[in-house]
Amino acid sequence: MAKSLLDSVEEDCSASNSTLAIIRGHKRSLDVTTVMQGETKFFSVLMLAWGLVADIDIESEKYRWMGSSRLDFYALLRIINLRKYNGRLFFVPAPGYEEYGKATNEIKKFMGNLDTQDQCQVDTLKQHCYGGPDICLEALEWRSVDGPFISVWLHNVPWGSEDTMAAPHAQFSDGYLDLVVMMDCPKSNLLAMMSKMNDGSYVKSPYVLYLKVKAFILEPGQCVGDPSRGGIIDSDGEVLARGEGTYKYGKNDLMKYGPVQITVDQGLATLFSPR
Repeated sequence: MAKSLLDSVEEDCSASNSTLAIIRGHKRSLDVTTVMQGETKFFSVLMLAWGLVADIDIESEKYRWMGSSRLDFYALLRIINLRKYNGRLFFVPAPGYEEYGKATNEIKKFMGNLDTQDQCQVDTLKQHCYGGPDICLEALEWRSVDGPFISVWLHNVPWGSEDTMAAPHAQFSDGYLDLVVMMDCPKSNLLAMMSKMNDGSYVKSPYVLYLKVKAFILEPGQCVGDPSRGGIIDSDGEVLARGEGTYKYGKNDLMKYGPVQITVDQGLATLFSPR
């Protein structure tokens, strides 16, 4: 977040510049994402990942003694022993991105599992806490993309780390998430993509789908070639769900490994900003 804020005004990402931004007291709005599965909600301000990026982020924890280089090291290991995941993505595209995917009306099959709250529960939530954006999913124009996928990455801000521009066109309060999908591709092409993440140019690869979405449903599947193994769903660096056979599987995570719904509330949060 600090990198994204400081880079937007062409300032170096440092503790001193971040501190000065707070002292100056300038403010900027930020979208808030609601990740929901049944009655379980998680609020995110950075990103959600499934596939390669989530595997690198979470599984590399065993190499924390290496410092930040653990991510580069484990990324290389994961590319050499590449996993691909079956699954399906459903999304409501932002204006200008309607050509991505194919039109679908299958969204109704998820409604019972993803939105089980009755009106009484909704009213109670609104009285006592933030319950997520008020949106009628069935009334939206949904599109879908089928796997297998190497990685699925939803981003709210441009930078994923100090040296990874994950979503070069992301904005802080445009009311949309930037969806980055790495499709099945040769390892050599994937390695080339990963080497271009420092400036965001990797999204120009023919193996990458990059678009903005208003709402999103992830239907995660099993690993290609190993149907007994699932994946990891990671949001803001925290594990939401782990499929069978994954790192630390069996831990009491917030959600089960199944379809999750993501919606955006525009400009809900406020940040201290450099300008």
